[in-house]
Amino acid sequence: MFGSTVLEVAIGLAFCYATLALVVTTLQETLAAAFHLRATMLFGAVKRMLGDPHGTGLARALYAHPLANPRSGGEASATHPSYIEPVNFAIALVDSLRQGQPSLEVAIAATPDPQLRRTLQTLYAQAGLDAARFQHALAIWFEAAMERLSGVYKRRQLPVSFLLSLLLAILFNIDSIHLFRTLWQHPALAAQIGAASGTVAGALNAQMIDQMWTLPIGWQGFPPAFDADFALQVAGWLVTASTTLFGAPFWFDVLQRAVNLRSTGTKPAPLNAGQGLAPTEPVRPSAPAHAERLPAEAP
Repeated sequence: MFGSTVLEVAIGLAFCYATLALVVTTLQETLAAAFHLRATMLFGAVKRMLGDPHGTGLARALYAHPLANPRSGGEASATHPSYIEPVNFAIALVDSLRQGQPSLEVAIAATPDPQLRRTLQTLYAQAGLDAARFQHALAIWFEAAMERLSGVYKRRQLPVSFLLSLLLAILFNIDSIHLFRTLWQHPALAAQIGAASGTVAGALNAQMIDQMWTLPIGWQGFPPAFDADFALQVAGWLVTASTTLFGAPFWFDVLQRAVNLRSTGTKPAPLNAGQGLAPTEPVRPSAPAHAERLPAEAP
């Protein structure tokens, strides 16, 4: 009973945290799309890579290229892409460098930024002065820069994720301490949520929302009394908000593992284990009843 209750409570908590993290992720993606956060960060990273802090030189020429920015119309418009394919970046950069230059080597030597010029000269020399291999090296260089940018973007989104989850925890009174106590004291409610969580997929759907409202969340009375219980409630909000920092995939994985563990159960003991009985002989199939009536085979 103890192990079953622990599993049911764990499933209920993981379901709540997974749903909340998924809602926070959806809100973050909506805000990022509305304020063009990815496009802005990408443009800033490209300007730093190309040594063009004001975006009036090589970065502007790159963003006017249709391979890097298909919606540019041949001009560096205010509409910036949120993602650039590394291969397209390399081709567009080489094409932008060679504008008005007799050769690629001369174009690299004429690059105004000294750090960018040295980087391009090093990559070009490593490529054996071959244009195709040089473009491949540029694509690898850009892809490595985008991986670092992705890490920076995720770190910047952590405070936003925490604030959004804290706002939702306060708005809907998602108190982890109260939630744990209620699920522990009412195993039937935890089992009901756990049974419905067994078929939940990693997406926000109507079933998840319906089960979310069966959890012991929400305000019973407002405004709350500012006493010791309220301090404990604030601590529960902070715990709830901190759980979303792990991300929705983490909690859905925990939920799936807990559901599988509950479905598997304990392994049954062998029949003769602990009874001091000798192993039984395997049962051999007996001959058919009509075998004795068959005529003997002729010699």
